[in-house]
Amino acid sequence: MAKARRQDTWRFFGQELKAQREAKGLTQGELGDRVFVSGGYIGQFEQGIRKPQLDVAQRIDDVLQTGGIFERTCRKLINASPYASYFEPVVELEAVATKICEFAPAVMPGLLQTAEYARAVTLAANPFATEAYVEEKVTARVDRARILKDATRPEYWVIVHENALLTPVGGAGVMAAQLEHLAALTRERVVLVMVLPRTAGAYASMTGSLKLMEFEDAPPTAYTETSFSGTLLDDPAVVKRVQRAYDLLRAAALSPEASLALIDSAAEDYRRCASTT
Repeated sequence: MAKARRQDTWRFFGQELKAQREAKGLTQGELGDRVFVSGGYIGQFEQGIRKPQLDVAQRIDDVLQTGGIFERTCRKLINASPYASYFEPVVELEAVATKICEFAPAVMPGLLQTAEYARAVTLAANPFATEAYVEEKVTARVDRARILKDATRPEYWVIVHENALLTPVGGAGVMAAQLEHLAALTRERVVLVMVLPRTAGAYASMTGSLKLMEFEDAPPTAYTETSFSGTLLDDPAVVKRVQRAYDLLRAAALSPEASLALIDSAAEDYRRCASTT
């Protein structure tokens, strides 16, 4: 229900943006030039397809002289979200992407995490958090994965570092269930998973996650994240560089068949360990 209300407010944001833009006699392209995004992006904001980042909302207010209404609306929606402010736009884009390519260097990608695994990750980063906070984060992460159950789900490629298989997040039982879940999604052809082995040398030393997203009627976008921050990238030249980095990682990864065998083996080891404790 809360998510639906936020979506309704974003749609109002877009409708109001269109009304204010037209009142100033500006085309989408002209407004885009003044706030340093493309005219196509302004159109996507107005349709509620994409959500502007805070700095873009501030520049829109400056150009349209709207007294800060777009900044205030943006802040309200960001604060109401269970996601970090830098990640909120990514969640919205995942829902409309036609293809997602992801590299996970340390932990399983959020879209593939079981609730128990997500809980362990959340508690590790927030050891003094209330139970309500933890449940909100876990629920939000599990809800994101619903896009993989839709008939229009995106084509989803994932490169997982071998360390993510070998680090016992939440203990042996949690890891066994997590890897069995990953293997099941692979066999169901929901996701194509490749493991980057530790023997890959310099490729295996890359830090920070990568995500590339493609869309039906919009240019591709890249997202990079470290422990406490994330950056959404839409400059075509930069996105192209991220794509090249992903292609190099994919070339160094194990084949899908070998990757699945490694995941199955690790899951069996964890299950055996869990049964003896």
